[in-house]
Amino acid sequence: QITVNAYERSSQARQECINEYGYKCVICNFDFENIYGEIGHNFIHVHHIKPLSELDGNVMNVDPKRDLIVLCANCHRMIHRKKGITLSIAELKLKLQ
Repeated sequence: QITVNAYERSSQARQECINEYGYKCVICNFDFENIYGEIGHNFIHVHHIKPLSELDGNVMNVDPKRDLIVLCANCHRMIHRKKGITLSIAELKLKLQ
């Protein structure tokens, strides 16, 4: 038996985040369309600044401009690289300097 918490991800909140920040990674400025052409058009990851795992089952009203951010796949993975530790946007930006 496996018990998990399920959190609904809002496609509307995701789109509002993209409308606010665009399709370039806020950490490294990677642009999928610029590198991959048409296949990368309108592609980006959306990251919850406060990890879903930290919600402890509480219902969260997501503010797309405050609680979500756009990241490329590499930066998104690096933020979640170590189990139980989520780097902040600022911490990961510092590692790129």
